[in-house]
Amino acid sequence: MKSDPMKFILYFSIFVSFFFLQSCQGWIPSSNLPAASTNRLNPHRSSLCMSIPNALDTTTSGFASIARLPFGTTVSSTSLIPETKNTIKLLYDMEGNNECRQVRERITELDLAVKTVVPSASNSRALNDEKYKYYVKQSVDDLPVMVVVDDESGEEKSLVGLQNIMTYLDGIYGTREAIVDDVDELKSKVAEFLISLGYYLPAILRLGRGDAVAGCALSSNTPRPEKQLILYSYEGNQFCRLVREVLTELDIPYELCSAGKGSDRRSQLAEITGGSTQCPYLMDPNTDMNMADSKDIIRYLYATYATFTPPNEILQQVSGVITPLLKPIFKTLAPLQAGSSREDKGSFDKEIEAAKAEIQNEINSDEIVIYTYSLSPFCTEAVEVLNNLDITFKEISLGAEWVPFLINEGGSQKRVALGEMTGQTSLPHVFVNGKSIGGLYEGLVPALEDGSFWKLMD
Repeated sequence: MKSDPMKFILYFSIFVSFFFLQSCQGWIPSSNLPAASTNRLNPHRSSLCMSIPNALDTTTSGFASIARLPFGTTVSSTSLIPETKNTIKLLYDMEGNNECRQVRERITELDLAVKTVVPSASNSRALNDEKYKYYVKQSVDDLPVMVVVDDESGEEKSLVGLQNIMTYLDGIYGTREAIVDDVDELKSKVAEFLISLGYYLPAILRLGRGDAVAGCALSSNTPRPEKQLILYSYEGNQFCRLVREVLTELDIPYELCSAGKGSDRRSQLAEITGGSTQCPYLMDPNTDMNMADSKDIIRYLYATYATFTPPNEILQQVSGVITPLLKPIFKTLAPLQAGSSREDKGSFDKEIEAAKAEIQNEINSDEIVIYTYSLSPFCTEAVEVLNNLDITFKEISLGAEWVPFLINEGGSQKRVALGEMTGQTSLPHVFVNGKSIGGLYEGLVPALEDGSFWKLMD
């Protein structure tokens, strides 16, 4: 995509508006999710639309890692070698959960591996679908849940909750080396305060990510991996966090190969990659695809194990606030801009009828048609969603934007015609086989989530 100063200004204004709106109204909390059901998956949260992580995600994830230093980065040199080897068979985990994070940090420090990490958001299959392989009769409030196996006896033990898991790990591997120096009382109190603050900061910085299954992974026709994915990761890495968030959001179980600093698995990873120990590193035996870059991994996960790649969630938050405010304004301004106030009312009506006929011809000529503005970030995201579906569609631009001097000749008449035909004058506007499904967040995304988009194409 070519760099455009006007588009940059529009995006920047939207991001500033987003942070202002968030400070005023806050994020929608996880508690707003529908109650769990034992016989079906919960409906998705309509406000939840996880997108490909951007620079802001990388930055906040980096701060989240800094907030938790020195936990979850380096293998402990003081841990004990257990007399009896135990395998962590299952870890029911939610990336955005504070208590789950503490267990993952300890796993990194003890250089442990987990045979299967089971994403367990409140609307996940693990907590709702009794037919699911990893279904467990627990709730989000019980997380984390760990199932360990004694390698000699084969005996399984289920540990529910942070305290039980930590007590178990401490009993086998020894307690964590003290972080706070008790000698200096002032320093001790400051350190304790910072540690307490660091406990909450990651969840605040990454609010809205890794705490629920996204709409693009909730339908029954969502593609699922037959063989388990393998992830080399460690808790304190900001890029690993981004990948684990998406694995939670796509409800994909995986094998965790902990590879913190000082881990023996780093040499193992170097053999696999030809020398690199970079984390995260994903291995998918279903497609024989191995990759290291977090953004590439996430794009791959969406393309392979989701029904579509979601658009930008920041724009969605902004859209949810500004669209209801601007809709009546657009509806009023559109005919005025097209010339409805002119004395010759008849010529105006003829132009609108001609525009309607042109639109009808356009939407009947191609299976998928999208009307856009070239400078609109919402239109850009909608086109990107369609591109990621790997389908053929026709894009019809009405100009750079709807304002005078930026809209194409005849664009104003088409806006009015679209409004009279469908009730919507704003763009983007998507049609499938001649039927309007609306804009991006109130039309295209819901249609993809509930499958109606594909039914219209059949």
